[in-house]
Amino acid sequence: MPVIVKTVCLLIASNVFMTFAWYAHLKDLNNKPWYVAALISWSIALFEYLLQVPANRIGYTAMDLPKLKIIQEVITLSVFVPFAIFYMKQSFRMDFVWAALCLCGAVYFIFRNSPTGA
Repeated sequence: MPVIVKTVCLLIASNVFMTFAWYAHLKDLNNKPWYVAALISWSIALFEYLLQVPANRIGYTAMDLPKLKIIQEVITLSVFVPFAIFYMKQSFRMDFVWAALCLCGAVYFIFRNSPTGA
């Protein structure tokens, strides 16, 4: 499996855990003390880090740091928007589209001078 595919797959899985760790407590634990939410979130975040650290180590063998970061941000928005709409029951907003377009610009500028595209 190519390095970029492994990296992206691990980062997607990591971001699912991250998004739940950071935001699901707002819906599911809003009646609990903050420290309960923090402990549960940290428990979820452990799995995020167990995937994210290897993803970045693998990705860094083929990409530089700015490319890894921009890929991470694109994945973060790609995971967050469905989470916000379907899990948190937020309305779709055009701001999601504008943010995605800004990230497309970021991807362009970070990858444009890459001799291999990766």
